[in-house]
Amino acid sequence: MKKIVISTGGGDAPGLNAVIYSVVKASLAREWEVYGSRSGYKGLLDPDELVRLTSENVADITPTGGTILGSTNKGNPFAMPIENLAGEIQIRDVSERVMNNFTRMGFACHIAVGGDGSLEIAHQFATEKGMPVIGVPKTIDNDLEATQMTFGFDTAVSTATEAIDKLHSTAKSHDRVMVVEVMGRDSGWIALSSGISGGADVVLIPEIPFNIESICRKISDNELHGKHYAIIVVAEGACAHESGKIHKTDGQCEVGRQELLLGGIGEWVASKVRTCAAKDTRSMVLGHLQRGGSPTTFDRLLALRFGAAAVRMAENNQFDQMVALVNGEMETVPLAEAIKQRKKVPLHSDKIMTARDIGICLGDDY
Repeated sequence: MKKIVISTGGGDAPGLNAVIYSVVKASLAREWEVYGSRSGYKGLLDPDELVRLTSENVADITPTGGTILGSTNKGNPFAMPIENLAGEIQIRDVSERVMNNFTRMGFACHIAVGGDGSLEIAHQFATEKGMPVIGVPKTIDNDLEATQMTFGFDTAVSTATEAIDKLHSTAKSHDRVMVVEVMGRDSGWIALSSGISGGADVVLIPEIPFNIESICRKISDNELHGKHYAIIVVAEGACAHESGKIHKTDGQCEVGRQELLLGGIGEWVASKVRTCAAKDTRSMVLGHLQRGGSPTTFDRLLALRFGAAAVRMAENNQFDQMVALVNGEMETVPLAEAIKQRKKVPLHSDKIMTARDIGICLGDDY
């Protein structure tokens, strides 16, 4: 009998529970034992935080958002922040403790569900500690190069599109410009997909530096054609020409402070447009709303397929690999390849051409 452990790391995403459900059901069908590690690697650091997963405690979790195991983006065992007796935070490598517990518990495989950061840690365990690891890609940003799609993305786009749809009526009623900030640190997949689907006038993404003058020309063009309002969708990682990314600090916006929390570009754009276009302009941040809620049918099915494929990989001893959607089918790719680079929006892609063809301004002088 094999014993496997599954963890969910990084930001949460709709569909995580569907992966857990699929891994558990597929493992139990093979008469394996399955354990869940709470909050990323916490269960492997402290076995009291391990939970035995059965058909009973995963029943009906597929349609629910979040993860029953919890998650964290501050739990790297190779660089774990730990408070000492003096109350000081020290960074320590506790990876050997994780590996010792993994071996002592008799686990044959670790299924790590996460984005590029979590998968990089999993790959490090595989190469440096010899842990048999299988990765499952998860990110609402859809920015993992090795897979066509990651679960959570479709739900995030649906949430953003619904919000944009609702903003049209209030923007039109007050002749306002509404700026919607969506997630997308290094890639603009959510902004572009929801902006096109939601009928935005302007879409700003990290791949295309923008200038305010182009945005204001689009708003003026709207006015000339009798449209006295506009919708601007901006990814949180978008930036203007000759400016750094916008970061938050104490509720304010600063430019170029990479160590600060990313965000605030929506209000920054709104303030500039308010001046140059002389329009009543408001901004809103969708933020973590995009991570919540029940997964769409597409995300649910993709997550279930990922989970089942990961168990098949464990059965075939295909470790230090990630399951990926390739040409519509489940394939395996080396974790090293999966985390090598982020997937950007190609500047000559069909989506970019579609946006331009239907009159969406991308903030450049195209």
